[in-house]
Amino acid sequence: MSSLPTKASTNGTSSDGDTGHILHSVLLFAEVLRGLGLDVGSGNVLDLVRATEYSPIGRKQDFYHAARCLLVHRKQDMPLFDEAFQVFWRKPKTRTTTQNIRSMGEQTRFRKPQVAPPPGAETGTEGGSAGENDDAGGSVDLTRTYSAREVLREKDFSEFSTTEINQSRRMMAELTWKMDLRRTRRLIPGRGQQLDLRKTLRLNLKYGGEPIELAHLTQKDKLRPLVLICDVSGSMERYTRMLLHFIHTISGEVKQVEAFLFATRLTRITRYLSHRGVDQTVDEVAKAVPDWAGGTRIGQALKTFNFQWLRRVLSGGAVVLIISDGWDRGEPELLAQEAARLQRSCHRLIWLNPLLGSPRYQPLTRGMQAAMPYVDDFLPVHNLNSLEALAKHLNSLSTKRQLGPHYRPKLQEEADTSEAVLPDSSPLDPRLAPTFRHPLWGRGR
Repeated sequence: MSSLPTKASTNGTSSDGDTGHILHSVLLFAEVLRGLGLDVGSGNVLDLVRATEYSPIGRKQDFYHAARCLLVHRKQDMPLFDEAFQVFWRKPKTRTTTQNIRSMGEQTRFRKPQVAPPPGAETGTEGGSAGENDDAGGSVDLTRTYSAREVLREKDFSEFSTTEINQSRRMMAELTWKMDLRRTRRLIPGRGQQLDLRKTLRLNLKYGGEPIELAHLTQKDKLRPLVLICDVSGSMERYTRMLLHFIHTISGEVKQVEAFLFATRLTRITRYLSHRGVDQTVDEVAKAVPDWAGGTRIGQALKTFNFQWLRRVLSGGAVVLIISDGWDRGEPELLAQEAARLQRSCHRLIWLNPLLGSPRYQPLTRGMQAAMPYVDDFLPVHNLNSLEALAKHLNSLSTKRQLGPHYRPKLQEEADTSEAVLPDSSPLDPRLAPTFRHPLWGRGR
């Protein structure tokens, strides 16, 4: 330990009367990181102390990058380290933090929550004043800091700022998306009722062919495919970016996912979901969709899906998610007809409406009223809690459902006034009879 630098001041110069100050602070900082779950060993701390010879302690950015390189070993620990560094190495009495280190870098939107100073910070303790304790990065009561994580989970997507969108992406990645299982016709070894004759014969060769051990077959279970049809019209513009993050996240968890976007026309975006970066995916999708933030024709979009894509992507009992607020400029009769056809072609039709999160919302629009009889589940999708509820719902879908009524177009009105038959009491005027006569009428062949 004699070769380690043990004296330094905040401006990069050393002083004889302040020895061991930085070393003590680095050790306290390492203890904070260990308490938060980071894998920080004694060797890493010694390397950081030696690194102060090459990165002056007076330059905070250099010290920050040196500490991050030496103390962080996992990518998921980087946001946690950033928050701990900002809280621990803060300026004394001039900056209070609202951050909870355990909140993974999340903040509240409207104001900065204030964290009370640690006990003894104002009055000081024996052996040093309050300012010296602050400079040394004294202990912070992390258990009493405010967490914005729960606030972010309940906040509406339309009110998210850019920082909160990035934070919610990390929280969204923590959700577990697992589709419901379906029973297939393929048989595999198991405890079913059907006898596996081939395996039974092989097992009983050692007994001279006597059927002593019996092997059985059972039907194989397979995850259901998922089809997402998302509205990107002008009325959904506040939710579009977060919903694209949701589609990109769920495509990485579920094996068979087909994604479509629509406003006035339908566009398939499944091939763009293969990009690892969600920002690149959003940029590519925005270029590929010609009617982004345009009008809404839900019925026409569903008709295009039913006639062009239904037989291709709805095999294997797929689950269909329609994400839209229900504002439609098309014909309600067309929407009802195509929704009825789609419901009978899939295992379950789920409509996700971001407006359903409001307690005052009622599905009174013509589009929603036309589609509601053919929707199996009507769920909200306005915050992170609703996405978590959706993940649980997809994992436990009920096999029993009630199909909507068969769609029948409205009966045509009896007759127009222009085609009405004259009553018998009014004789026909022979002068009003047609005078044209075909030249072949009345001639035999």
